[in-house]
Amino acid sequence: MRGKCFLFVCMPLAFVAGCEELDDDPDKYLTGEQNYVVPLDEVAVLLSEIRMGKEHLKEVYDAVTSSSWNGYDEEYMMKDLFVTPGAGVGDDRLPEASVLRKRQMMGRDSDCGSATKAADDYDVPLKDLITERLKQKALTRSGEPGNPLTPDEYVKALQTSDIQIYWAYSENWDGEDYPIITFDPDDGSSANVGYRLVVDDDGSEHIEEVIVDEELASEKPVWVINRNDDSRYTSLEMLRMQEPEWGQPGGEIIINPKGAGTKSNDKPLRTLILRDFTMNRNYDSWFAGASEFFVKIGSLEEFTASTEAELRLYNPSVTDFMIVVKRKNVGVPQPFNAVLVSDWTDQLTHCAFMITEDDGGTRTSWKCSAIVKINSKSYGFEMTMPLNTKDDIVWRGQLARKYIETNNGVPAHYGDVDLTFEILEH
Repeated sequence: MRGKCFLFVCMPLAFVAGCEELDDDPDKYLTGEQNYVVPLDEVAVLLSEIRMGKEHLKEVYDAVTSSSWNGYDEEYMMKDLFVTPGAGVGDDRLPEASVLRKRQMMGRDSDCGSATKAADDYDVPLKDLITERLKQKALTRSGEPGNPLTPDEYVKALQTSDIQIYWAYSENWDGEDYPIITFDPDDGSSANVGYRLVVDDDGSEHIEEVIVDEELASEKPVWVINRNDDSRYTSLEMLRMQEPEWGQPGGEIIINPKGAGTKSNDKPLRTLILRDFTMNRNYDSWFAGASEFFVKIGSLEEFTASTEAELRLYNPSVTDFMIVVKRKNVGVPQPFNAVLVSDWTDQLTHCAFMITEDDGGTRTSWKCSAIVKINSKSYGFEMTMPLNTKDDIVWRGQLARKYIETNNGVPAHYGDVDLTFEILEH
């Protein structure tokens, strides 16, 4: 999956990133042992060779449904498959109270999918079938027939990888059909070979190859073996579930900054929020999945400086969010309903604004500026926004306070994204 990054910064001072990024794979920094990199097509063939039961399809469905509910793509990571069968991305970071609340919101008090399932909730989880099949195959390292890889070593390679099952349009599953299993060719193709286990009348089995594309995936269950890009971040929906005041996912409740209310001079507090946004096209092949939008906002709280010296006393606060837009939602406004700037004052005259599609590469930056006004005099400040060398820059530049206020509550076009800003008064 390729991500997108939306950066909105109202002050140029050094900022502290607020979007949680977890690095839970310390083994990758060890130089002594080289982990086997499992090819995606190899995993697709392996899974297609397994005669699964309806319980195993339900396990994958539980996991991708829970991941989606948690604000991620429809994905089931191999590390979860082998450690906590049926668990979705983010389930391990939900406190018990949030799990119960999630159960209630999903209307599944008796069965909340993977959010409440434990490893022993599946009589024979999919991991057992995979392990058994590996023992039957006596799989060896690709290209190294003289250096056999034991089933345990292969399972470890899968478990420590970023490989996952991506099930696009999983909500269309009828609960009966078995999947075609394919993989991300990582070449921008719109179609690829897929594998389906066929049981003949005499009980023998063979693998049937079919060509799969996004249209087929929207009609029939198709599992794509690809790599995860979003699990290390905390999604917007995860933040909603961790904050009881925020309301249900995508709800109308807006979180107010701590201490928000009427200012001491009796002027109402004005807050800038991002009401919704619309992605107008997918940038990447459907095999890569949905688009992850990263929203970063920097501003000065309670900014009332009257001299340049006072300006130096302020420290910016930064909030950032991640929200996933599934491929089926292209052109459909997605509710965001999050505070961008808690104290939107007349002294903030121009903001630096950038939208990028995250395609990786080495770290670089964009030097830009923002402007504030003190006693009718404008002060511009240089700042640096991080991005990657391979990122597609969808839009970047300055947005004036007057422009935002003039278009208050009106969707506006920014490259291939439509955004609706709204200013609320408290």
